Amino acid sequence: MKFDHPILYKLAALVGSTAVRAWMDTLDYRVMFYDPDVDPASPRCRSQKIYVFWHEYILLPLAMRGHCNLAMLLSRHRDAEILSYVAYHMGFEFVRGSTNRGGVAALRQMLDKSQHMHLAITPDGPRGPRRQMAPGPIFLASKLGIPLVAIGVGYNRPWRASSWDRFAIPRPCSRARCILSPELHVPPDLDREGMEHFRLKIEEVLNRLCEEAEQWAEADSRKLGQLTPQRTVKPLPPRQALGWLELARHGRVS
Repeated sequence: MKFDHPILYKLAALVGSTAVRAWMDTLDYRVMFYDPDVDPASPRCRSQKIYVFWHEYILLPLAMRGHCNLAMLLSRHRDAEILSYVAYHMGFEFVRGSTNRGGVAALRQMLDKSQHMHLAITPDGPRGPRRQMAPGPIFLASKLGIPLVAIGVGYNRPWRASSWDRFAIPRPCSRARCILSPELHVPPDLDREGMEHFRLKIEEVLNRLCEEAEQWAEADSRKLGQLTPQRTVKPLPPRQALGWLELARHGRVS
C-alpha cells in the first residue's frame, strides 16, 4: 500500500483529530466578543457569516467550533489532504481549492454552501505571504452580501514550525486567547479598486486583533469582558468596543 493511499490519509486524520482535541482541551482558553451574536455556537447567531483567521492559528477554530454549521476552504495541495479529513472528523464541512488551484470551482462551492452555512477561510493560505489577506473573502462578502468576522488568536510561547506561516502549536496547559470582531460589512459589487481598499482594511483589522490576542496570552492578565467558551457570552463594555479597531459605526469599514 502506498504511503499516500486515501485509507492511510483517513486513518492518520482520525488519529490526528483525536490528538488535537485532547491537546487543545489542556489549554486555558478565554475569548472576548465585540458582539456576542457573531459566535457560531450561539443560538442568537442566525444569519450566515464569513469567518477569517490566519493560517498559522487554524488549530484553535478547528478544536473549539466544530459542529457549528461551518464550511472551511482548504487547498487542493497534498499538504492539506490530511487536514481536510481532520476537519471532517472535528465537525466541519470543507471545500477544496484556492486562488491558484481549483479557484473557480471552489468559489462556486462556497457560493452554494453560503446559502445555508457559515464560511471559514484562512485568507493568507495555502502558501502565503504570511498575514497578508487574499482578495477571495472580500469578493465573497461583496458578492453574497454576507458580513465578515475577523478572529484574532494568540498563545503564550507557542512552538513555531519553520513553514511559510510559522505555524503555531500551543504548549500543553498554556494560555490561548481569542478576540472576535463585530460584523464587518463591505459594499456590494465592488470594482478592483474597491476590492483592494477593503482587502487592506480587513487585513489591518485582523492583524490588530491577532496582535492584541497574542499580547493578552503572553501577559496572563485578565481583560474586562473576558469569557470562557462555555459561559453565556456578553458584549464588551462600550468604552472598549471598536475604538482601536478604527471601525465606523455598526462595524462598517470605510
